[in-house]
Amino acid sequence: MAHSKYNTTPVVTDKMPPGVPYIIGNEAAERFCFYGMRGILVVFMTKYLLDSEGNLDCMTEEVAKGWYHFFMALIYFTPFLGAILSDIFWGKYKTILNLSLVYTVGCAALALDQTRLGLFLGLTLIAIGSGGIKPCVSANVGDQFGSKNAHLLSKVFGWFYFSINAGSLLSMAITPILLQKFGLHWGPRVAFGVPGVFMLAATIIFWLGRFKFVHIPPNGIASFRETFSIANLKIIRNLLWIFLPIPIFWSLFDQSSSAWIFQASRMDLHFLGMELLPAQTHIFNPLLVLIFIPIFNYGLYPALNKLFRLTPLRKIGIGMFITAVSFLMAALIEHWIVDLKETPSIWWQVLSYGFLTTSEVMVSITCLEFSYTQAPKKLKSLIMATYYLSVTAGNLFTSLVNFYINDPVTGQNKLGPVEYYIFFAAAMVCANILFVVIAARYKETPQNEALNA
Repeated sequence: MAHSKYNTTPVVTDKMPPGVPYIIGNEAAERFCFYGMRGILVVFMTKYLLDSEGNLDCMTEEVAKGWYHFFMALIYFTPFLGAILSDIFWGKYKTILNLSLVYTVGCAALALDQTRLGLFLGLTLIAIGSGGIKPCVSANVGDQFGSKNAHLLSKVFGWFYFSINAGSLLSMAITPILLQKFGLHWGPRVAFGVPGVFMLAATIIFWLGRFKFVHIPPNGIASFRETFSIANLKIIRNLLWIFLPIPIFWSLFDQSSSAWIFQASRMDLHFLGMELLPAQTHIFNPLLVLIFIPIFNYGLYPALNKLFRLTPLRKIGIGMFITAVSFLMAALIEHWIVDLKETPSIWWQVLSYGFLTTSEVMVSITCLEFSYTQAPKKLKSLIMATYYLSVTAGNLFTSLVNFYINDPVTGQNKLGPVEYYIFFAAAMVCANILFVVIAARYKETPQNEALNA
């Protein structure tokens, strides 16, 4: 066997692995890029998009939402490609590094070209890069640990999660200001360029850690055959039944960075003595996530568990119901705006975010945990990639609805603004009923069996 210039096994130590700071720094910079770019997309498409001659060529809100959610669908489809590249051909390190370069070029395309060609090219490359590294990054964290320092893994994932939220909070606060401050032609270049610089920095930080990381070599085509064996496909099939209603949750949740931003633009944006930009309102979500997680884990869940057995599937069911409530709240706000001609305070949307973030903590986080614990050890990466397909399906549903209701000839919508939110709330209720029926018949895999298989 040829000698590798990289470490292929974890360093034997009871201390933190030497590659961890590079992973945390990379993740913080990459998340700054992603959430900063994503947070201004629908505003860019409806106010800043140009034709080849430099004239405004903006999309309607419905068309912008349609393309935005198609982009989000693509991002959560490409993890399958990343997992295959990582496990069979390149290994995690090369997959992350190579696709990070693709990601960076995509950011450059958005910053340099404000036309639909630049938008299409940039978002396609970003979807391949961002989605492709998704199944590799967290798995790469686990690869750095051996038996002596495995007890530190939960602490590192805590830092990892903190870096994600720190990067996203900062970027969602800054990029909308950059987009507005520098005007029609320079605003998008700066607002997309700054996240692009952070993505380049993320790539360089990751490359600098190459001799600190543990490099697990790819398993080759044999692992592909093993993964897709008949027995393993049956396990995937059983979990797919549970995943079946989940896309509607993602259909609603991801509209907080599209439809809810448009709604915020018609509200009174004064908040705690300052005036927010519409795209900055999405910052309420990560802020509330950081607040809610300890409250739920140490307060709400133990209290509910005293009343009834709070299983993961029951958490998901309750959370999906609350998701529908958040959209009924959004429908009420839209009624005030459209029918009563008030300009409601952004505090009402904060309340909507309260319901939506509650549902995120109960559905999204629990689904990830449930998927991980129900999958045998050799199937965990594939199951996570399969779960991400529920995000793809949900965003495709939203995309198709928005394209369908938009009449390109008359410019009129087939669904009124209030009815739009009621429609999605009703879809969520129907999906929740289906989930309850499926969950009642699902036979859980014992956690210790799944973890050790």
